[in-house]
Amino acid sequence: MSVTSTVTDHGIPVSGHLQRTIDWRGAFWVASGVPALVLFSIGGLAGTTGTLAFLIWTVSMLMGFVQSFTYAEIAGLFPNKSGGASVYGATAWLPYSKLIAPLSVWCNWFAWSPVLSLGCSIAAAYILNAFAPIPGFTATSPEVVSYIGAHAGTNPTDAIAAVTAAATPALRSWTLFSHSLGPVSFSFNMTFLIGAVLMLITFAIQHRGILGTANVQKYIGLLVVVPMLIVGVVPILMGQINFANFSPLVPLATAYAPDPGSWNVAGWTLVLGGMFIAAWSTYGFETAVCYTSEFKNPGTDTFKAIFYSGLLCIVLYILVPFTFQGVLGLNGMLATPIVDGSGVADALAGMVGGGPLIHGLLVMLMILALMLCIMTAMAGSSRTLYQGSADGWLPRYLTHVNEHGAPTRAMWTDLVFNLIVLSIAAADATSFFFILAVSNCGYIIFNFLNLNAGWIHRIDNGHIRRPWIAPSWVLALGAIFSFVNVVFMGAGAKTWNPLALWAGLIAAAMIIPVFCFRHYVQDKGRFPDQMLADLNLKQDDLKRSKAGLLPYLTLVAGLVVMLAANWLFRI
Repeated sequence: MSVTSTVTDHGIPVSGHLQRTIDWRGAFWVASGVPALVLFSIGGLAGTTGTLAFLIWTVSMLMGFVQSFTYAEIAGLFPNKSGGASVYGATAWLPYSKLIAPLSVWCNWFAWSPVLSLGCSIAAAYILNAFAPIPGFTATSPEVVSYIGAHAGTNPTDAIAAVTAAATPALRSWTLFSHSLGPVSFSFNMTFLIGAVLMLITFAIQHRGILGTANVQKYIGLLVVVPMLIVGVVPILMGQINFANFSPLVPLATAYAPDPGSWNVAGWTLVLGGMFIAAWSTYGFETAVCYTSEFKNPGTDTFKAIFYSGLLCIVLYILVPFTFQGVLGLNGMLATPIVDGSGVADALAGMVGGGPLIHGLLVMLMILALMLCIMTAMAGSSRTLYQGSADGWLPRYLTHVNEHGAPTRAMWTDLVFNLIVLSIAAADATSFFFILAVSNCGYIIFNFLNLNAGWIHRIDNGHIRRPWIAPSWVLALGAIFSFVNVVFMGAGAKTWNPLALWAGLIAAAMIIPVFCFRHYVQDKGRFPDQMLADLNLKQDDLKRSKAGLLPYLTLVAGLVVMLAANWLFRI
């Protein structure tokens, strides 16, 4: 859909179109929520990779930065589209398969969208901890001693559990309804209710359009990014880094146990599981190119947005995990409050030597960081839905835009979907990481298709002007990385849940009936003319391609690599 903004005689944009109101700095601040994603899984990743955790984050981030140059090039081909790399890459696959093209858009959306629910569940946990904390008791606490005296023969561990349960606020255990369904549970508890309120606040902010969102996120971003830099630097300057915490550089023998293992098949499987889950966070700054049709000067703003967002992520994704591991050590990172995310603020406060005031400020930092992630996710994922609809991949109703240039129906769809996912994430940590692993399967599929879309566009659409051209060797390296990512998925998804890989593939396949309804029922087998306009193509041009069998061989090779990795690597 061509979305150049229409202007009235009074200079006011007409509703119904995304509006060109930001430059690369606005997209940078909208994408500034990505570095805070490290806080989602810093403990969980350490639980599977042990002392290798800081290297996993570093290698994954550098891979994401290299891959971003492919996305920067193909984004420049479409100055009038929004929705990000998945939309731009989908057009490359269109001449080869009508079903593969929408798969890119769909997988990107269901990879990004759960950030809303996962972020809200963690933020809600912090709010609950602030207003209804679970009291802490030890074997020498008067309450525990009294309990043992009244219940002769009770051991201290059972006494602590009983006293803690009795003293825990009722809000912590209140549940309107809960149930289990297959590998996951869901619960409409207090975490769900608080998370739903946070989600609605995010919706209200984004309802004002991308300019209003960027302005809000600029200030929240500063409040989050600057303290993250301080937390990353201060322990180094104060000499708190214990370099013994980085050795031995071997995988764990068993996940979530501090015993070192070896570089055998089981060890490599845990390492690949770490690379798999890290990709969900470190590659995420590609969302900076979701707003191409809202840039004032897309020719220059697109590359600058993703490049500078990538530089910010490199600094924070390397610095924060290094400091975290150097101060806490393996045992500290494997503690339950770190793994589930609820104790990260406590750890950060300890790292900078803060008292109660600093601790309170860092709790606020965590909540703001999570809100920043949530706003970044809603802004990007809703525009993916919008452009997917405009281009004929997804149902028509998603193309609606309000008077502020915000894709509100796409945002409502995001909201409803994530309320369902939030009920699952609020149930327990197992369900949380199951959602994370399934959504990341979609993200790896999206990256595979789009990294290969770079060279397909070069072959098929080499005649189209590119504001920025990636070096050919970088494009080739991105294509190689696409297969490396598939190994991460095939081998590593199982480390988070035995069913994660297959659930992820089923979720990806759900686009087929959705697309078939839109394309063959609503559009009678033809794509909207505006979808092809950016490539200067007509409907009949879709039958001609220059890459021959190469795209098909790439797909087959990707499937073979994934299945081989899943068979070879075992825990």
